[in-house]
Amino acid sequence: MGSIYKRGDVYWIKYYRGGKPYRESANSSKETDAKRLLKLREGAIAEGKFTGFKVERIRFEELADDLLADYKMNGRKSLDRAQLSVKHLSMYFKDYWVINIRTDLVKKYIVVRNEEGASNATISRELSALKRMFSPPTGRHPS
Repeated sequence: MGSIYKRGDVYWIKYYRGGKPYRESANSSKETDAKRLLKLREGAIAEGKFTGFKVERIRFEELADDLLADYKMNGRKSLDRAQLSVKHLSMYFKDYWVINIRTDLVKKYIVVRNEEGASNATISRELSALKRMFSPPTGRHPS
């Protein structure tokens, strides 16, 4: 069971996972926003999906670096293509928190790339690289 409290004009929530207390700002002066966030966190904990805060603090650049490092480490032949995809993706998604990269933003990226004259196949490869950034490593050997 969690609780809601106020610090200044901003509401905060407190909840427990595995006996460890977590405190988090609701970033709002509305109690209803804090209640909603608390329910969301408690639901994620109950379903075993609570990952902590690190996930919410990952930037696009970190995923891109990890992808390229994986390609280099495994000696993938498609490293050049991945680097080119990351270059184009970075122009649009640079400085974004990963948690904010959603379907609507990806659709806007597709429109921008189409306007730049990129072919559908190129855009598809770039989106495949983006999708792979969001996927955990599979442990496959280089092909």
